[in-house]
Amino acid sequence: MSAADSGPLASPGFWLHHAALTWRARMETALGPFDLTHTQFMLLATTGWLEGTAGPPTQAQVAEHAGCDRQMTSRVVRTLQGRGLIARDNDRSDARALRLTLTSEGRVLARQAIQAVRDLDTRMFGADPARMRDALRAIAELRDADGTGP
Repeated sequence: MSAADSGPLASPGFWLHHAALTWRARMETALGPFDLTHTQFMLLATTGWLEGTAGPPTQAQVAEHAGCDRQMTSRVVRTLQGRGLIARDNDRSDARALRLTLTSEGRVLARQAIQAVRDLDTRMFGADPARMRDALRAIAELRDADGTGP
């Protein structure tokens, strides 16, 4: 048995961790020109996507879809609001809920950042990443199945 076939080097989890570190570093580089952190990008892009599919989402819906806890989401959304990228409005039917919408500036920045992330995905995962995406999705869905999600 070679060293590559034993110990941590034989563990898919070891390589998943290191791959995630590489992906995260490259993501930060890709988002740098937009002055966005990865979490800010996820919340901005998620807000835009949910808004475009079903109307303005609640802040809780954005947090859940992006995989962020609600307190962090609240802090980051306030930062994005302060930058003029997201608007937060009270929900008309639930006084406890806030509805999020992208501002026109937020929409432009989101489109540009999403394209940069798509380009990064293509460089890292190839032009047809379906197999990898499906494998990663299956792993991620375990989080929801066993109740350890955000």
